[in-house]
Amino acid sequence: MSNTPSLKAQLKTPLGTTEIFGDERGISRISITKEDITEDQEIPHSLKDAVAQLDSYFKGELREFDLKLNPEGTDFQKRVWEALLTIPYGKTCSYTDLTKQLGDIKAIRAAAAANGKNPLWIVIPCHRVIGSDGSLTGYAGGLWRKKWLLELETPPIQTELF
Repeated sequence: MSNTPSLKAQLKTPLGTTEIFGDERGISRISITKEDITEDQEIPHSLKDAVAQLDSYFKGELREFDLKLNPEGTDFQKRVWEALLTIPYGKTCSYTDLTKQLGDIKAIRAAAAANGKNPLWIVIPCHRVIGSDGSLTGYAGGLWRKKWLLELETPPIQTELF
């Protein structure tokens, strides 16, 4: 059975227009598009929390989402996405760390593929997975967006001058 949502909302963010899809069963897809929001929209009731929480996230006011999620994927993909949800705000992990958490270090390519198919941009924080050497590795939204998100979540340390 498909979780194809019937409802959609858009949110203007510093990284482009975010599209949010879902219904009363939960949020099924969040993605970024190059398209601008073309008209005033009425946000469907079941998507209002997602819009508000994403807006707060981009303002640096929200560190943890509290949304009903309903992503469509294989059982393995869903296990990977659940593991991604355990990466704390402001922290990163490598694909090796991720596969260790999944219990199969040999599944690194499969985990990377599942990470790349994450349908819930930002909320399932696939941007927090980096290379074992600390490098920024592939990101469906573009490496510049990944860098921006990681910088949002780890602002520079402020030191007092006096």
